[in-house]
Amino acid sequence: MERNTPGEAAPDRTLWAVTGPDALTFLQGLVSNDLRPLEAAPGIVWAALLTPQGKYLADFFVVRPAATTADDGLLIDIATALAPATLRRLTMYRLRANVQIAPAALHVQRGLGEAPPGALPDPRHAALGWRAWTTAPGTAPAIDWGRIRVEHLIPESGVELIPDDSYILEAGFERLHGVDFRKGCYVGQEVTARMKHKTELRKGLARVAINGSAPIGTEITTAGKTIGQLFTQSGGQAIAYLRFDRIAPVMQAGEAILRPLD
Repeated sequence: MERNTPGEAAPDRTLWAVTGPDALTFLQGLVSNDLRPLEAAPGIVWAALLTPQGKYLADFFVVRPAATTADDGLLIDIATALAPATLRRLTMYRLRANVQIAPAALHVQRGLGEAPPGALPDPRHAALGWRAWTTAPGTAPAIDWGRIRVEHLIPESGVELIPDDSYILEAGFERLHGVDFRKGCYVGQEVTARMKHKTELRKGLARVAINGSAPIGTEITTAGKTIGQLFTQSGGQAIAYLRFDRIAPVMQAGEAILRPLD
């Protein structure tokens, strides 16, 4: 693995090493995406851990770095704010599985443009560039990731993705390659599959034009009725969670005026 990958630091991320003969099968039975491509080859998969009722608990990358083999185990690249609760949940599910989860002595780096050796493309969207896991912490963060997320409607844990509240299909996980409907059972799979095959989504994330600003979580209203919430804002646009059947040409969030874009 490269020691001097020229990327910026991701100080809000935690890395775990997941090792043991059951590492991949253990995670495969828990998360929303198919991890089998990581059985023997380098790669990165974005996935969610859900409640049995299908609600979002956490999202993270499961990684087999390019310099490792199947015997070296996997990495979990997760938002630090979600790490303690997620580790408790994984430990609860571990039971008799021969798997160990421990802090990894590496740093997350990320960047745009040409990827350095050892880096892997962010699986959610090409606009998010690449990620690498290195012994060096990286340069000071400078990229406006919020702008990129708004432009491409990409949710972020702790902002648009709210533990015990969000549903991953409403948050765009299918479009962003975070769920696999053919992989078989995982925690929350039944509810997620039902939302996919038996219902039409009535709520979800959407891009809106915004004139002004308002705190994250501000209620969005039209004709005196609450129809959603406002989240990340950048460059005159924002990510909103909306009831699709109530989207109006003009909506309001606090002092900000919103208009639909998509």
